[in-house]
Amino acid sequence: MKQQLKKGVLEIFVLALLSKGDSYGYKLIQDLSEHMEISESTLYPILRRLEKVGQLETYNELFQGRNRKYYIIANPGKVALDDFSDEWKDIKKIYDLLTK
Repeated sequence: MKQQLKKGVLEIFVLALLSKGDSYGYKLIQDLSEHMEISESTLYPILRRLEKVGQLETYNELFQGRNRKYYIIANPGKVALDDFSDEWKDIKKIYDLLTK
């Protein structure tokens, strides 16, 4: 349960970061690492899964002679983020009740 919850939160975290603008893997790891520990071996499967279900799209851009893959949030990803935000309000109510 704990690992499943963490995976879901990481997916939402990735979508939330990408809702602020396109990014690439290494930059996402840096941005996520400011808030929690995450490795490439954790992030890239999440990115592939979100792309597979249509929540992310990708494009390539040349950077210093190398191809860099950028991720952009797609409409289904925006919907998932909105849905999570609505659900979070209910979760927060339960949390607040438990911590009183």
